[in-house]
Amino acid sequence: MNSLKFKRFLILIIAVTFLSTCAWYVLKPYDYTVTFKTKANFGTINQTLKLWSNSILDSAYIVKQKSLNDVKQQIVSRGNSYIYHWQFVNINDSLTRVNIGINDENHSLKNRIDNLFSYTDFEKEVKTTITDFVTILKEHLDKFKVTIIGEVNIPEVYCAYVSVKSKQYNKAKGMMQNYGLLNSVLIQNHIVLNGRPIVDVTNWNMQNDSIHFDFCYPIIKQEKLPDFDIIKYKWIKSKKAIKAVYNGNYITSDRAWYALLEYAKKNKIKVSKTPLEVFYNNPNFGGDELRWKAEIYMPLNNN
Repeated sequence: MNSLKFKRFLILIIAVTFLSTCAWYVLKPYDYTVTFKTKANFGTINQTLKLWSNSILDSAYIVKQKSLNDVKQQIVSRGNSYIYHWQFVNINDSLTRVNIGINDENHSLKNRIDNLFSYTDFEKEVKTTITDFVTILKEHLDKFKVTIIGEVNIPEVYCAYVSVKSKQYNKAKGMMQNYGLLNSVLIQNHIVLNGRPIVDVTNWNMQNDSIHFDFCYPIIKQEKLPDFDIIKYKWIKSKKAIKAVYNGNYITSDRAWYALLEYAKKNKIKVSKTPLEVFYNNPNFGGDELRWKAEIYMPLNNN
């Protein structure tokens, strides 16, 4: 091959490579992608993302949840509508990779072309947004601790309870709204308390983060107990479960639920997604939240 032919061949290769790269860049699924690693599990990332989206950002919405580790979010900023596609992947037992693909619903092609040649305002805004989330996630992880204990038996107890329906993040609110009612009514009727407050989850919809739970006070079972419209009685039977100890604000004690689900999956343990929580501290007394303690049980499913 002579020198001229070689130059033409080289130019052709460069042109084809450049055009192929441009075509891929224009046709790729996202305008921009961001990746980071965290020590949080899928559930903690999922719930932190939703809280950040619903309570902190001005105009953000969760538009679709395909699974716990696959969530689409819409963020509206300065008249632009962005879709953030969040996906979480296990790297090992303690590390998760978070992949985010971002599309501008109105200026997708322009962003892709501009990003080839310059560091755009779109790219700057996306990086700032993701950095804000990473900071919030890190701060949240410093505020609680979950310790897996393993397989145990849930202690049997008789209790008075009030049934509550709420979103997961409103669980503590539902407890506080009924704390005074249960406590005062039981004491006024000379019913003897026999343990620490319990949340017994009877239904957990992980798709829309809604729960039904019984907020229970263990009591001494008597032959005759007064009848109430709201307050009922039941046995919480002893059963096998996997257990964790949660330290932190009770608003986010459900982080232990997800830790137990991961533990169960890793160890091929079948569980019923109806966690039971036993609370050792009264949040009204304040103090260091990392010293607050709750025992969290996830019952085994032997079916």
